[in-house]
Amino acid sequence: MTLLHIDSSILGDNSVSRQVSAAIATAITNDAPATKVVYRDLAADPLPHLSGAHLGGVAPQAELDAGAEALEQFLAADIIVIGAPMYNFTISSQLKAWIDRILAAGKTFRYGPNGVEGLAGGKRVIVALSKGGYYGDGQPAAGMDFQEPYLKAIFGFIGIHDVEFVRAEGIAVGPEQREQGIASALASVTELKRAA
Repeated sequence: MTLLHIDSSILGDNSVSRQVSAAIATAITNDAPATKVVYRDLAADPLPHLSGAHLGGVAPQAELDAGAEALEQFLAADIIVIGAPMYNFTISSQLKAWIDRILAAGKTFRYGPNGVEGLAGGKRVIVALSKGGYYGDGQPAAGMDFQEPYLKAIFGFIGIHDVEFVRAEGIAVGPEQREQGIASALASVTELKRAA
């Protein structure tokens, strides 16, 4: 089994999403020690943003190779663990650049007579979300969450409909709320481990 671990926070050691994604990856590998882990840090080693040159196949070869490598890593993985902080109500631009490489016609989706067909089903995707405020159902800011709905839609588009989310919320509200948010997320990781 292969686990692809993606981090996209720009905050380094201060990142909550990194802390939670690491806990998820550790829980999975503790349960299945033979798991091969492939790690990508999209902040330390970002993919270039999608360009016309890239789509036309005339970007520098290193850029084309980096995009192909990201896609191959995704296709080879059985489990994908993603650390995804909320920046300005959505995902980081680094994570968006990675997503732009894994949504590839003929590889992860195709258009057919009945519309779009996802080709990446069967993979398990677990996303460690960190949010500065509170965006759950019934919260005043719930309608401003373009992070989780976007990720559900993107992975659903390529055939992964049961994305699992581990949420650390209230991270920027205050020190007590930060601690509670992290503790709640780490408790959820334990539940994921049992469900694995």
